Amino acid sequence: MKWCTSGEFAPLMLVVSGPEKYKLVATLVQAAEMLTVGWPIDDGEEYLTAIMACRDAIHGEIPAQAARAALIRAAHEAGILVITVVH
Repeated sequence: MKWCTSGEFAPLMLVVSGPEKYKLVATLVQAAEMLTVGWPIDDGEEYLTAIMACRDAIHGEIPAQAARAALIRAAHEAGILVITVVH
């Protein structure tokens, strides 16, 4: 399992509502946690695809960047602004 693959997962910032407006997502674990705990909706085609992509990437079945792309699509579907983090 690839729980922390920050070298393979380019960080991004999600702008969400609530007390903690900016959420940094820098690993597959953080992406999975954001989708399962901090997501504003629990349905939608891109949301479900992102959940499966994170699971598959954590298990090494797909590249981490594919899960990142799925997370970005799910964010757009949910109306969440995505900011690319430059490091």
